[in-house]
Amino acid sequence: MKDCPPGMTFVQRGWLSSNHLLLQGNDEAVLIDSGYVAHAPQTLSLIEEALQGGPLDRLLNTHLHSDHCGGNAALQTQYPHLHTTIAPGLAQAVSNWDSSLLTYAPTGQDCPRFKYDAVMQPGTELSLADRTWQVHAAPGHDPHSVILFQPDTGVLVSADALWENGFGVVFPEIEGEDGFTGIAQTLDLIEFLSPRVVIPGHGQTFNDVEAALARARSRLDGFRSQPVKHASHAAKVLLKFKLLDWQRIDDATLLPWSQACSFLHLLHQRHFSQIPVQDWVIQCMTDLVKSGAAERDGRHWVNA
Repeated sequence: MKDCPPGMTFVQRGWLSSNHLLLQGNDEAVLIDSGYVAHAPQTLSLIEEALQGGPLDRLLNTHLHSDHCGGNAALQTQYPHLHTTIAPGLAQAVSNWDSSLLTYAPTGQDCPRFKYDAVMQPGTELSLADRTWQVHAAPGHDPHSVILFQPDTGVLVSADALWENGFGVVFPEIEGEDGFTGIAQTLDLIEFLSPRVVIPGHGQTFNDVEAALARARSRLDGFRSQPVKHASHAAKVLLKFKLLDWQRIDDATLLPWSQACSFLHLLHQRHFSQIPVQDWVIQCMTDLVKSGAAERDGRHWVNA
């Protein structure tokens, strides 16, 4: 695949699912991130095709947002001996399956229960498919996220810490905690690592890391100076994600779902409480239509 050394296969997915990186060595095949549950059948098909019928030995999750680990359960069923390693911080929540701590309930998203076998610690190295990868903490988008760097090839799996045009929603900020500092620290780390190619969690791979970092820092500066901009962005991302899942929805279903989505309520209470919550949700959906991310078809909102 584009820019990937031998033994690495990049699989770009739509925005409902994260991208995958498949590593294949002499004795094992390793998959990094597994996509969203709604796409699990496609994930299984894509990985089976890439493996040409061979086994998948290991699965790693850069973080535990639903679009990065929603395919875990299906993969564990398909490959019974699959060894699963997760980013640190929420291992107990996975063991207890606490959907609130894992953010699935607060975001109104779905993720089937899965198990894990090990935790990868920042500051350590992992041997994956005949190459040594560094594990680095990547707070900001998710306080428990990691990024993976292979120094010999210069390949960086950046997850949602850096995309070609930005980075993922800063979830700690939704809960009233500082996440922007973590974003800045992670961008500085990526600059220090100086990767030759970045495998992002969403979007295409890219080589011009300096330009991507400049765009990300500009975006971060805008959010820091006007936190309401990030709050508005985060709300629309949550709504767009669910619309990607539903594809088509009317207000009679949308509004009850939004009432149950606690992250939307936090954003509304902290930044938009002057507007009734249901009016604010409709306003956000209208903004998605104006931006071309959704359409209005009679009484239905339609993914675009």
